[in-house]
Amino acid sequence: MKILFYGSAGEEKEYLENKIKELNITIDAIFLPEALKAGVIPPASDAEILSVFVDSVVNRETIQGMPNLKCIVTRSTGFDHIDLAAARERNIVVSNVPSYGENTVAEYAFALLLTLSRKVHLAYDRIRETGSFSQQGLEGFDLAGKTLGVLGTGRIGRHAIKMGKGFGMEVVGYDPYPNQELAGSLGFTYVSLDELLAKSDVLTIHIPYMKATHHLLNEAAFGKVKKGAYLINTSRGAVVDTDAMVRALQSGILGGAGLDVLEEEGIVKDELGFLVHGHPNAENLKIALENHILVDLPNVVVTPHNAFNTKEARQRILNTTLHDVAGFIAGTPKNIVEQHE
Repeated sequence: MKILFYGSAGEEKEYLENKIKELNITIDAIFLPEALKAGVIPPASDAEILSVFVDSVVNRETIQGMPNLKCIVTRSTGFDHIDLAAARERNIVVSNVPSYGENTVAEYAFALLLTLSRKVHLAYDRIRETGSFSQQGLEGFDLAGKTLGVLGTGRIGRHAIKMGKGFGMEVVGYDPYPNQELAGSLGFTYVSLDELLAKSDVLTIHIPYMKATHHLLNEAAFGKVKKGAYLINTSRGAVVDTDAMVRALQSGILGGAGLDVLEEEGIVKDELGFLVHGHPNAENLKIALENHILVDLPNVVVTPHNAFNTKEARQRILNTTLHDVAGFIAGTPKNIVEQHE
């Protein structure tokens, strides 16, 4: 069975080739380094399986130009770059990578929190810029005994809960669809959003961006936050009203913020694009940040949407992709996207 891997080169191509041999998947793999552009008919148009990243476009014209195509595997969670209607008309199976970075993102959230709680960034800058080993002004605070408020208790949120418990923190959670069995097994309590804001010493956001969550943390919400709380956002920038957050930081309502995402990014389709190709809006964000008060605040740490960026996360993406391929060949397709719509 012939498969085309678009957008695959270098170390990734080598990893896939070795893994295909290791898993003993009987396929004729063709690797193309570029993304698949809309309407392009691949040179090996007789391929039965097509694998792409989120930066490729698999539209009706491409699908119609591949008469033997039976399966499309996207190496991403998102799949809006694929014409699902055209695929269904041909009974083409479409599979994705439902998840690949739950613990990865939660770990990064705590990396931001620990940077702020122990003023690691300030200590590092002091030694690097002045050579001073003075500890003056670098007093931090313990996480043990503090209350962690987790907004969103899905795949990433539950890892954050486990980590918070590991640090000896009390944990409260907010989710529009509370899972009481999860709360019992992990030892945390569900509360209303208002109660979570009022109780939490640290707020960490792990909810998706959608119309209902746009500016969920706005001026009114920050008015309910426990004074001096720290905000960690590795989710989506637009969940937080930036202007309201800046005012909360300046007034002392927030003690600090660790931000891996910014509202200026717009709506991000999938982190995988960042992992593979870098940030598409890097220059615009640089200009925005240069004029942004956030970068001048000593109690704020900003990073470039980097929470997903680990070697293991990349490998999980590729491993899941090959398991999707193997499953389809065996007649038991996995991670069919209709199950995730």
